[in-house]
Amino acid sequence: MTDPGFPAQHTTATMTTTETHVSPQIRYDPSYIRTVPGILKIVCIVLNLIGFICIEVSSFSYHSRGSFFNSVAMTGFWFTGIMLAFYLFHVLEKFYKLPWLHIELVFCAIWTLLYALAAGLAAAMGLEAYSAAAFFGFCAMVAYGYDAFLKYKAIQMGQIAQGTRQQSTIQQTVTA
Repeated sequence: MTDPGFPAQHTTATMTTTETHVSPQIRYDPSYIRTVPGILKIVCIVLNLIGFICIEVSSFSYHSRGSFFNSVAMTGFWFTGIMLAFYLFHVLEKFYKLPWLHIELVFCAIWTLLYALAAGLAAAMGLEAYSAAAFFGFCAMVAYGYDAFLKYKAIQMGQIAQGTRQQSTIQQTVTA
């Protein structure tokens, strides 16, 4: 027997909507520098430059280990500098459909590994300038690794590089 107070059937529907709010104007916004990702980018740029200078002032700067370290440092310097400029001028927000967080995640993960290799090779050289460069290289490795971790967490939460993305869930129960 069925209970007369209990409905014979009911349906629950869940609807999730996602809203993305971006501004397509390119504009200068220095507030990004005060965020954790902005500070990390500046730290990475400085560490790349100092490591490069340490190798270049060495009398063995022509050595293959130094050349490899400098290639890693300068590529990281330019990519991170360009990305910092893109964030400061909201270029990423203008082109929000590109997977910027994925691009940065892959770059930061690769540069973490490359800096581990380059700094290890520089440290094994045993020269003072190379040891100093290795120290800054290991520091850059940690900074790029932490930046990769932040990008991974942002991707997991469904964020975009700049702008806002809001998800709202509505549940409706229909009783017959």
